[in-house]
Amino acid sequence: MQESDRQCVLRARAGDHAAYGELVARHQGRVRGWLGHLCGNHAEADDLAQEAFVRAWTRLGDLKDAARFSSWLMRIAYTEFLQSRRRAQKRQRLAERLATEQDVPGNMAPATRPEHAIELERVLSILSERERAVVVLNYAYGYSHGEVSELTGLALGTVKSLIQRGNRKVRERLDERA
Repeated sequence: MQESDRQCVLRARAGDHAAYGELVARHQGRVRGWLGHLCGNHAEADDLAQEAFVRAWTRLGDLKDAARFSSWLMRIAYTEFLQSRRRAQKRQRLAERLATEQDVPGNMAPATRPEHAIELERVLSILSERERAVVVLNYAYGYSHGEVSELTGLALGTVKSLIQRGNRKVRERLDERA
């Protein structure tokens, strides 16, 4: 006799990976199929389904009614789909904006001038990946803090802190060289 979703969820919450594997096997076809219809791409649907199952595993304790695992999982899958679309739209807007800026004659950001590029790369190398991303978007491309927040998906306060920290590190590096 096959266990109910509720029983599998309860066992999975207790750390039973096989029980969660049973839930995945039971629901992956439905999740992948639905995501495939939503995005029209089976490879992308598989990636999104995997993300949904990972997120469900990490948030299994948040599920209030273990018997409603299926609908909860489908909600997570739909959220993953929506987030992937938002990220794609942000990337598209950024690419369009960068392409537009590069097409304007004489609009060459300081980072692209050959005489400054090597020195700038050395200075930027001291920054963390996130600091470098927000600092470059803010200074090299002229995006406001709010726009950087939108482009990166980081909270506005986080963007401001990263820019401030990045500025401090750059100033300290430049002071060392002076």
